Amino acid sequence: MTVSVRRALRTVALFGAVVVISGVNAQQSPTVVKVVQLTGLPRVKQDAKGKLSVENGNLHFTSGKTVSDVSASSILDVVTGSDSQKAVGKTIGMLSMAAPYGGGRMVSLFRKKIDTLTVQYLDADGGLHGAIFTMPVGSADVIKKDLVAQGAHTTAPPEPTASAVANASSPSPNKEQK
Repeated sequence: MTVSVRRALRTVALFGAVVVISGVNAQQSPTVVKVVQLTGLPRVKQDAKGKLSVENGNLHFTSGKTVSDVSASSILDVVTGSDSQKAVGKTIGMLSMAAPYGGGRMVSLFRKKIDTLTVQYLDADGGLHGAIFTMPVGSADVIKKDLVAQGAHTTAPPEPTASAVANASSPSPNKEQK
């Protein structure tokens, strides 16, 4: 073999090893999502922006120096949903209302989609609480799956996968179509 072929093989092998190692590290680290905690966590202000993760059997929320943990085993229900919110901030939204000929009202029509995560849990004294989070689209289901895997309960059935939906909507080969 020539020297350039050997170098190319080493480079490919090294690249493959880096990809495998980074994939293993990505699976071990907890998913951290930027969220807004609307209400419900102790010692956390309403509408607090922070990071949410599931690690060591806890739902872990961090906002600045404030940290709040909820044990996954104390979670009675986890519900996800989708919603939308205004894409234009409060100050600009209010100032745009002064635009002539109703042009500012059009700004309020711009919306962005978000996911919601609602968690119902028991505190150490047995009191029932709930917390509501908003996050980017696609993040709530990941957090819910992590919570359920670590012992949280849910009353909502899991959403069907794309292949299950395709199989359910396609006609059965045994049935005659009319």
